[in-house]
Amino acid sequence: MRLVVRDVGFTYPRGDHPVLTSVSCDIPAGTAAAIIGPSGSGKTTLLSLMGDLLPLRTGSIEAVDSRGIGHPLAEAATWVFQTVSLLPARNVLDNAAIGAHSDGVPKADALSRAKDCLARVGMAGRERDPARTLSGGEAQRVAIARAMASNRPLLLADEPTGQLDARTSAAVLDAMIDARGDRTVVIVTHDLEVAARCDMTFELRDGALHTRPGRVP
Repeated sequence: MRLVVRDVGFTYPRGDHPVLTSVSCDIPAGTAAAIIGPSGSGKTTLLSLMGDLLPLRTGSIEAVDSRGIGHPLAEAATWVFQTVSLLPARNVLDNAAIGAHSDGVPKADALSRAKDCLARVGMAGRERDPARTLSGGEAQRVAIARAMASNRPLLLADEPTGQLDARTSAAVLDAMIDARGDRTVVIVTHDLEVAARCDMTFELRDGALHTRPGRVP
């Protein structure tokens, strides 16, 4: 799924200054893209607009398939939020399967897909553990597996490695970036090492998006 952002501006209601002024980018299908920038620069706001969690004020954002057909952003995107929001009374496998369940995948297939995604983020063997027993980093990995278990073509991740140590971060990024063959991945991050793993990097500053050198021209 190609993600096309054109001249997007955004000011929060009652805000004195625009958060975004003229943001444009074109992220090809099957690409992993990073968005970096200082705190308060509007990275999470932009990601929320890409996933239709916030209403557009100006400009346009399109999710376009290989036939050139546009799809509703809210239906195309699956999320990794900074707040993991697991169901504490359910086990790890049930939580990870929610991503597939929400797409209408049959229960057996959803559980199978979730188990595979948990293994890819280093949570194999923890499927039956109650979510309430997990550490913050473990819960974050389950949230990432939940998003990866979805079959939606856009994976939007807001600081997905923020609670993980370096070794676990590398493994989780491997899993997320390897998934880009089936989907487009957009990662908001402060970590330049995370950004360096992506195919392309954009820097958000002064309300606008600037392309930084990367593997995709």
